[in-house]
Amino acid sequence: MNFLSEIRENIIISYKAITANKLRSFLATLGIVIGITSVTLMQTAIEGINRAFEKSISSVGADVLFVQKFEWFGKEDWSFYRNRKDITLTQYEYLKRNAQTAAVMCPSVGGARTLQYNDLVLENVFILGTTFEYQETFGLNIEDGRFFTEKESNSGYPVCVIGQEIKNAFFEKSNPIGKTIKIGSYSFRVIGVVEKQGSLLGLFSLDNRVIIPIDRFFNLFGGKRGLSINIKAEDIKTMSDTKEEVIAIMRRARKVDYGERDDFGVNQQEAFKTTFDSLTSLIKIIGTLITSLSLIVGSVGIANIMFVSVKERTKEIGIRKAIGAKRSTILYQFLIESCTICLLGGLIGLLISFPISLLINAFVLPTAMPIWVIALALFVSLVFGVLAGFFPAYNAAKMDPVEALRYE
Repeated sequence: MNFLSEIRENIIISYKAITANKLRSFLATLGIVIGITSVTLMQTAIEGINRAFEKSISSVGADVLFVQKFEWFGKEDWSFYRNRKDITLTQYEYLKRNAQTAAVMCPSVGGARTLQYNDLVLENVFILGTTFEYQETFGLNIEDGRFFTEKESNSGYPVCVIGQEIKNAFFEKSNPIGKTIKIGSYSFRVIGVVEKQGSLLGLFSLDNRVIIPIDRFFNLFGGKRGLSINIKAEDIKTMSDTKEEVIAIMRRARKVDYGERDDFGVNQQEAFKTTFDSLTSLIKIIGTLITSLSLIVGSVGIANIMFVSVKERTKEIGIRKAIGAKRSTILYQFLIESCTICLLGGLIGLLISFPISLLINAFVLPTAMPIWVIALALFVSLVFGVLAGFFPAYNAAKMDPVEALRYE
């Protein structure tokens, strides 16, 4: 009998043994079902959060540097960065004149204001003041209308580009282009609508904002505000060179003496990713340890059931050995039975976890169940099946056929 024939025969024997003791088999799989459900739900949650994070962080721009007085993940307390001098428009202009490796850059400044259109009012809308280069710097897509031009930007025209939330609140059944809205008590003509962007890390909606020329912003809302200078590198591969150049120029612009620490931050998307990855890695480790406990308990239960099964079928083992069955054949028989029980538990766990993950995605947090999560769940089931069944199978394989036939 060749190897494949042995495997096929052992699968048939395993199936008969499992169906002959349905309740016992079900109770044996229960631990694996709970373990696989836990593992799968944890992985779908982490995968969903990762995807949501990647989508959210893409709005920051992988090839964009942000020169600000604050560092996104600085080691000092908040008061240390608060006491730094603000980034100014003069420093932005100096950087723009001297930077060689930047493709494009723009300043930005912002604050919350009340928005009004006819009798409709929106509170705490973020007003972003910037230049015409903002669109190219961030690859901003305009759904309707256009972004403001260089002339409109430099002359501080009372024009604005609005986000989707503003459009839906004020112009749900009409075209916003050409309409006039009020920011505070000042009138602005809507010239464009930005495509839906979602939120940044689920904390700040990018659709609840209005973009206006920065000169207009300073004239109306005051010029004593710190800027953020947004710099798009010529190539993402040369980001480090661009960053070094920006640091050197900004040190000159802010008159930072040689040997002194930078009094500004040059932030980038990578800082978010590094911090987020370290956090999710810790969650994965803790989650894996916790869910592994339920799998270990489940596999111990299956091992006990398999030892009982071996004991009950001692005479059967003796007969099979007496008519020529090899040790490996007996070993495979019980290993396959153990693996089948665990795989059944894994499949049931997947069938339970899938609808639960959909409910979590709808009401709690984003989840995703790609093929690799399903494959991982089945692989883990198989591994624990081998671990649970190996020693019972080994005991069965090494039985003496004469002693086995005498067993009552």
